[in-house]
Amino acid sequence: MLNYKVKIGLVPVRRDVDPRKGIFNWEKASERGRKNVKYIKEHFSSENVEFIDLEWLNDHAILFNEFDTDAVAEKFREEKVDAIVIINANFGPEETVGLLAEKVGKPVLIWAPIDDEFEPDGARWTDSQCGLFAVSRFLQRRNIPFSYIETCAVDEEPFTKGLKNFIAVACMVKYFKGMRVGQMGLRPKPFTSVMFNDSELLQKFGIRIVPVNNVVMRKKFDEIMAEDSKELNDGAQLILDRYISPDMTMEKAKKEYGLVLVYKWMFEEYKFDVICAECWSALMESFGGIGVMPCIAYSILADMGYIISCESDMYGVLTMALLSCATLGKNPPFFGEFTVRGLHDRNAELIWHCGPFAYSLKKEGCVAKSLDQKQWFTVKDGHYTVSRLDQDNGNYKLFVGEFDTTDGPYTTGTYLWAKLDDFAKWERKLIEGPYIHHMAEIEGSFTEAFKEFCKFVPEIAFDGVN
Repeated sequence: MLNYKVKIGLVPVRRDVDPRKGIFNWEKASERGRKNVKYIKEHFSSENVEFIDLEWLNDHAILFNEFDTDAVAEKFREEKVDAIVIINANFGPEETVGLLAEKVGKPVLIWAPIDDEFEPDGARWTDSQCGLFAVSRFLQRRNIPFSYIETCAVDEEPFTKGLKNFIAVACMVKYFKGMRVGQMGLRPKPFTSVMFNDSELLQKFGIRIVPVNNVVMRKKFDEIMAEDSKELNDGAQLILDRYISPDMTMEKAKKEYGLVLVYKWMFEEYKFDVICAECWSALMESFGGIGVMPCIAYSILADMGYIISCESDMYGVLTMALLSCATLGKNPPFFGEFTVRGLHDRNAELIWHCGPFAYSLKKEGCVAKSLDQKQWFTVKDGHYTVSRLDQDNGNYKLFVGEFDTTDGPYTTGTYLWAKLDDFAKWERKLIEGPYIHHMAEIEGSFTEAFKEFCKFVPEIAFDGVN
């Protein structure tokens, strides 16, 4: 299970020249560095985000000497930082920044706080923006990818938006590389569209695919059902209370929640980050006529923070993980496929699946129904990001688009109607691929985060809908 915790190194820097009046003044640079670091730590730290500063390095808590980069890199490795933020407290030392970025080997953000004042005699103290161009050029010369925030004050909207975006990117990069994925069963025979290359995922991204036989699942399921615990019975009652259903009995509800407990056990036992599951038909057949479909179980697990894709879609579950990381686990991703073009509004699209979406996504006032352990409800209105990672011939691409919800006909399953800006453009993009109907969605706007993510994982090409 992903934990979404990230640690960011804060690196205020100044030019390494003798102190003098003007743009290379040491005191002004030190003062600005400390002020901005203090603000960032006070306003952006959270249960998921921790910052490491340079108060230990020298009296000024600022990096200016290239020979200190070894010590700073070692400290950041000890602290296991996931990214670094370079703060140009004055013009800045481009060589020192480049050396540190290379030694740390993590995503880099560069930013120049807007210069504070001009003296009556015309003197300027910092010229932070001017030095940012030198820093960016030197990083380019060393082939080091970086993000940047426009020159502004630390308490202004561009900085807030930019830093939050970079934190999301750091989380995405950290948990995508080296992800541990459970593979439950094989793909259904007709689903050639979800083929994947597990050897290549390991070689390119360090993603480890761990297969678990359905026999193991069935054995654990039988143990859970025989124990008949309070947790099992409380979970079954939750299901009965949640849905209007013509066929849900206590016996069926207990079996459904038994699946929830099986998957929780697998996440913990095998230390999976996510699971790619074959939800039909092998799962049902291996459970030998006990009448269980996993849709409601997946819904409950999604609200617990567990990520599971349907229909053996490996690239689908990797995309869901990226979306979840973009929100630091605050919003549940869901696995809605492009299904039907709008009958009356030709720029509308039905984003649908048979019933696995998190129950917390249900639109207020919408009645939740269930049939054959499949949920029926409409997803709440809002603005959503949709994405899919896929590949052809080892060339990986990440499709990203955004839409608002719109009205559309009632139907079965879990779904929403998406208002696309230009249906024909979207359809052509997906048809010409390499994509399929399966998509992953999440509430919020994350196109910029995905674009920046692809900078730091260059094996994946960003492919925005526009």
